[in-house]
Formats: sequence, structure tokens, C-alpha cells
Amino acid sequence: MTTTPTQVSGSSLRRLPAGRKAELAAFVAQTGEVTVADLADRFEVSTDTIRRDLDSLDAEGVLVRTHGGAVSIDAIPKPDTGVDVRVRLQAENKERIGVLAATLVHDDDAVIVNAGTTALTLTRTLSERRNLTIATNNLRLAAELSPAVYRDLYVFGGNLRHSAQATVGPVRIPATADGPEIDIRCDVALIGVGAVSVESGYSTSNVAEASMMSDMMDRADKVAILADQSKFGRRLFATIAGLGRADYLVTDAEPPTELRQALDSEGVELMIARR
Repeated sequence: MTTTPTQVSGSSLRRLPAGRKAELAAFVAQTGEVTVADLADRFEVSTDTIRRDLDSLDAEGVLVRTHGGAVSIDAIPKPDTGVDVRVRLQAENKERIGVLAATLVHDDDAVIVNAGTTALTLTRTLSERRNLTIATNNLRLAAELSPAVYRDLYVFGGNLRHSAQATVGPVRIPATADGPEIDIRCDVALIGVGAVSVESGYSTSNVAEASMMSDMMDRADKVAILADQSKFGRRLFATIAGLGRADYLVTDAEPPTELRQALDSEGVELMIARR
């Protein structure tokens, strides 16, 4: 009979490094979320050893390293999972998507960017652009984007979603505190989504967020959806828009055949950030 991590205790937990890492990975997968201190106590090794093991397992894509511990990958797809954790998932793929999506943005453009973690990679990939006008609900993007990139940066107001580090509310910018709404238009909207499917198009987990993202699309001459391959074939609670609402789908892998055919029939240009 195979021994599970919860059936092992005391000195029997001591293993060679490879064996310890395997048991550690299994324990994190079973538990969902752990701390370095708890793991060091359980496996009777130093916290430095646990940190090295977690760093190694994170690099191998087995778990997600967090401040003070780790989270199981299987525990991640929750709407309220913090952005610091979610941004680590598919990190390399998101980086490639961000680099490719940045080619749609040119100096002097007006750009809308939403609060997805894939969209957040644009803080690095837009570093060579100049004189942009950027409007976003992404508080992290606003804090991390270099002032050299933009001429004007606007952050939409609304309710704060702490886990996403973003605001959710109307896509509008009043001229003054008591002034009328100013109609805004942009050259391109870069929208990270939670799911892409033939049946439901683009979707996310939050109704208010879906409405805001749809409004962002309405304000743009061109719309680019940013989604890594883990989003394909999924359907989340709130539909943002049908597939044909976007001009581009920027991703990291070829979509499944049915989805690819549906995108083609809707006139969506597929941009794949290959390795």
C-alpha cells in the first residue's frame, strides 16, 4: 500500500533530498497551502532547506512559491486568489504573451488595459513605448509602469477588489469631481480574460468585472484578448463577450481545433507567442 504524507510522521519523514522533495510536493498538493515553518517542523529540516526545496519545486512548475510558504497549483483557480499568486502561474507564457501584445501598441497611442495578471506583464513589455495615454483599473499596473512610457495615466474609480488589486466600476473619467462624464476612445484595448470557449466566448468569474471589461471593449477601435492556453475550453460565471467581439486573440499555444475554427469564422486574428 502506498504511504501518503499524512500517514508518515516523526523520524520516518527523513528522506534523501529527492525523496523529501517528492513527499513535500505531495503534502502541499494535499494540503493546498503551507508555510515554511510548518514544513520545516513536519519534515524535521531547517527552514533554509525547505525554502530551497520550494524554490526548486516552483521552478519545476510543481507548486507556486509565495511569501512565507507555497500554494498547490490545484488550489489556485479561485476567483479570490491574490494577484501575487496568480501572476506566478504560467508566468513564462504570460511574459511571452505580453511581449507579443505590446507589438499592437505604438508611440502616442491611447490604450485601455484591464486588471488581468496577463495584462499586468505589459508593465515590462511596454517599456520602450513613449507618449502613451493609458486608462486602467489595474492598480498594480499604475504603480509599476514607468512614467517614461506614458504622457497621461488614468485609473478608473469604483469598488476595490483587494485580491485583484483593481477597481471595478464604470469606464468613465469625469472632467472634475462634480463634472459630467467625458466620452473616451482608445486605439486598442488589451483585455486579459479568465476563460475562452466556443460556447461562451470570453468570460470571467465576477459579474461587475465582466460588465466593465465589455465596456472597455466598446471604447476601443481594436480589441486584443490576452489568454494563455490554460484558459482554452473553460467557461466562467460571467460572459464578457462573444468570440467575434475581439480583433485579436494573443496566446501562447495553438487553440483546440474547434476553438480555432470558431475564431477563424468570427474573423479573429490569432497571435501566438511561441517559445
